[in-house]
Amino acid sequence: MQTLILYTTDGCHLCELAENLLIELRSFKEFHLESIDISIDESMVEIYGIRIPVVKNKQTKEEIGWPFQLEDLLNLF
Repeated sequence: MQTLILYTTDGCHLCELAENLLIELRSFKEFHLESIDISIDESMVEIYGIRIPVVKNKQTKEEIGWPFQLEDLLNLF
């Protein structure tokens, strides 16, 4: 089973929207989900700070940043 990583942080309204899309995605695909708060690591803030929410397929390393839709998430598989 594939794993998707959601790069997020507290107080991120767009991240909440992304989480809702990931919940909807579960209707179509089975996957593990890891959420990583970028604020705990300065290097992650530099990489993802202006791009969050970002969803990454842990196996393929492919990632997409906001804005994305359900179809875009399906294409990560």
